[in-house]
Amino acid sequence: MSDRTMPAAETTAATPTQGTPHIDAGDAGYSKDLKSRHINMIAIGGAIGTGLFLGAGGRMAGAGPSLAIAYAVCGVFAFFVVRALGELVLYRPSSGAFVSYAREFMGEKGAYTAGWLYFLNWSTTAVADITAAATYAHFWAMFSDIPQWVLALIALAVVLAANLISVKYFGEMEFWFAIVKVAALVAFMLVGIYLVATQHSVDGNTPGLANITDHGGIFPMGTLPMLLVVQGVVFAYASVELCGVAAGETENPQKILPKAINSIMWRVGIFYVGSVVLLALILPYTAYSGDQSPFVTVLDKLGVPGAAGVMNLVVLTAALSSLNSGLYSTGRILRSMAVAGSAPKFTARMNKGQVPYGGVLLTAAFGAAGVALNKLMPDDAFEIVLNFASIGILGTWAMIMICSLLFWRRAQEGKLTRPSYQLPWAPYTQIVTLVFLATVLYLMWYGGGVGRTTVYCLPVILAMLVGGWFLVRKRVGELAAK
Repeated sequence: MSDRTMPAAETTAATPTQGTPHIDAGDAGYSKDLKSRHINMIAIGGAIGTGLFLGAGGRMAGAGPSLAIAYAVCGVFAFFVVRALGELVLYRPSSGAFVSYAREFMGEKGAYTAGWLYFLNWSTTAVADITAAATYAHFWAMFSDIPQWVLALIALAVVLAANLISVKYFGEMEFWFAIVKVAALVAFMLVGIYLVATQHSVDGNTPGLANITDHGGIFPMGTLPMLLVVQGVVFAYASVELCGVAAGETENPQKILPKAINSIMWRVGIFYVGSVVLLALILPYTAYSGDQSPFVTVLDKLGVPGAAGVMNLVVLTAALSSLNSGLYSTGRILRSMAVAGSAPKFTARMNKGQVPYGGVLLTAAFGAAGVALNKLMPDDAFEIVLNFASIGILGTWAMIMICSLLFWRRAQEGKLTRPSYQLPWAPYTQIVTLVFLATVLYLMWYGGGVGRTTVYCLPVILAMLVGGWFLVRKRVGELAAK
């Protein structure tokens, strides 16, 4: 059959005991077509996105050179999250990823919560990605007369088609998206290093430490602005966990995944922290703004022809990469939930290409609806969508760390064995990371504005989760009893 669901009898999971691996029916039926180069580039792509290419300008203007510290700190915690997930993946590879592990260590309620928080993140992010892709395409004259909603649907259709055909097409698309992003960053950093090393004037400014020390130092407006940009920086790292989801569709995750995860740390150090330091050295922080990519700001002031067009292509690529990742990961997560009864039945269906197309289409539908609604949304409402995505990623990262903590505790009790690839300094790493995530949530509230409004919406999100559980719990219980 071209579309199929797992038989209900197969949804029962084995009780995890010493020597008896947990079995997740949602892992069955996938191909193993992702190669080492795909996983490595997925790890890179997950750590580099529009949060750096576009968002760093406004954050630099708001926090000054201390933005590099915010990126470094958040990067460490992002690494802890993906390292914790990596340990769980090597214990038991699963395309359901943290939803599958939440089911094993927290029960079906935990899996339900983890999955729908993740869907909240990517369904709202899809709205932003599709709209952003259409907006960026309008930069070029050939697309200027095409309505935004048409361009948005074209972007969605292209990425959706690649996801629905097979995981190999998703992997190839993400591979080349990552290549474009990395090449752009490397090229800029080489230019930046040259400018600093040769003291080449940029719009009358001589690159060097003076652009920091003569303009208020690292904290020109104090430490509070740096703390307040942390919530946006965390969102910039969203999707680093994607390589853990993708590991379920590769032949040898035990060999491939540790290398990919370990490389995230130095990539963050070089690409995020390194590029922000270069930006601060090349021009004073007051030269940047949220209206323009900071990389375009530097290249424009250098008089480089076509700089804005090239960077616009890179930012467009980053938006499409994010959409690609969201469709892929939510499709797998929703299927893991559906076979246990906590997501709609149709999201468990797979096509001939071994793709869970039901879940992919559900996420795409939210994105398409977002494009239509975006015409009616004022700017603040659209920002709320992005803040809801931040709530989703904070919840997802928290669930990963809770699963990791429960996994560590079971290992201490002798009920299972941790793999050789481990999250260091457990259980303190998990606890400190959870405290950090709670602090980010507090900073969202403390910063006021849209962030505070979003935090006030948390009871609504909680009520929806509770109400949804009451709708599905009967089916979950029936499937578990079979």
